[in-house]
Amino acid sequence: MGNTAPEFKTHLPAQLIVRAGERIVLKCEVNPTEITATVKKNDHELKLVHGKHILKQEVTLLSLEILNAEEGDEGKYTLVVTNNKGSDSCSIMVIVELKPWRAIPESQDEMLNFLRNYEICEKVPELRFLLHGPVGAGKSSIINTIKSIFENRPYHLSLASAASGKSFTLEYHKFPIGSELSGQVPFAFYDVMGLEEGKSHGMHTDDIISALKGHIPEDYEFQPHAMTKEDKRYISDPTLRDMIHCLVSVLPADKVTIMSNSVIDKMKTVRAAASALGMPQMVFMTKVDEACPMIKNNLSKVYQSKKIKEKMHECSNRLGVPMNCIFPMKNYHEETVLSESVNLLMLEALKQIVIAANDYVEKSSK
Repeated sequence: MGNTAPEFKTHLPAQLIVRAGERIVLKCEVNPTEITATVKKNDHELKLVHGKHILKQEVTLLSLEILNAEEGDEGKYTLVVTNNKGSDSCSIMVIVELKPWRAIPESQDEMLNFLRNYEICEKVPELRFLLHGPVGAGKSSIINTIKSIFENRPYHLSLASAASGKSFTLEYHKFPIGSELSGQVPFAFYDVMGLEEGKSHGMHTDDIISALKGHIPEDYEFQPHAMTKEDKRYISDPTLRDMIHCLVSVLPADKVTIMSNSVIDKMKTVRAAASALGMPQMVFMTKVDEACPMIKNNLSKVYQSKKIKEKMHECSNRLGVPMNCIFPMKNYHEETVLSESVNLLMLEALKQIVIAANDYVEKSSK
């Protein structure tokens, strides 16, 4: 073996994005030449497969080739070199860009025209949507983002929560979409306090269920205990106009894996109540840019990301919602200029909940 410990003279880049079917080539220079080379993937030794992996050393050049990149090849790769004097390593995150499994609408104007001209069931003046989920998931930011799109400027009416762990939403407010200036559309969102761990913390699930059924009046201030029928503000005989027409569960893509079972169970309780009403339910999966480096740089590739697909499956499995009812998205939170890629994902999600809510109203009014 060599007289000195091995050392990488050149290093791999931090990240490499390749398309499915392409060849992955990882190269770097190492000294001295008398070394033993191994490869780790996601911190576990990679078993080299004939016809798939090629690990070779040509004098001081060490390389790993992975043929025909596929979904399972995504991960963190570490080249490790050792001799009797010591060892060295260098790592790279390989991201495999998959073939799109879902299409993103091509025209923002076409989507806006569809929504602005959509004729809802005449039995209600507006379609009503309730957002619920954990603190910090982005419920208020969803409202701000939708209003920004329709106003064609950054909008900050609904106060969004920072990373404080406490909800900014303390009252049951209605947020209509559009305005006299930009044109009113018959859609309204309702935001509620964020869900937290523990029975006495955050939004009470009974209040959310009462809101779904139309018992909670606007501007009601949430209490540690649930609203009861004895409360003089309680709407005892709600009509279809008072009810929510679609339940939207909001989960952050970057936190869905570590979310507590307690919060998930609360969301399932609300979903069960919505199911008993026959109410449509969708999931808005926010913060996709924080969950995948590729998406952070190019949001239009959201449906080509293995990581985002995995997060969608997690949402589906944890909440029991079909994949085609889950919509990944990014909210506006630091931008001062609107982005078409952000708008298109949100508009597609909005289109789907509008259609589902209108179907529910038409069915319920018969």
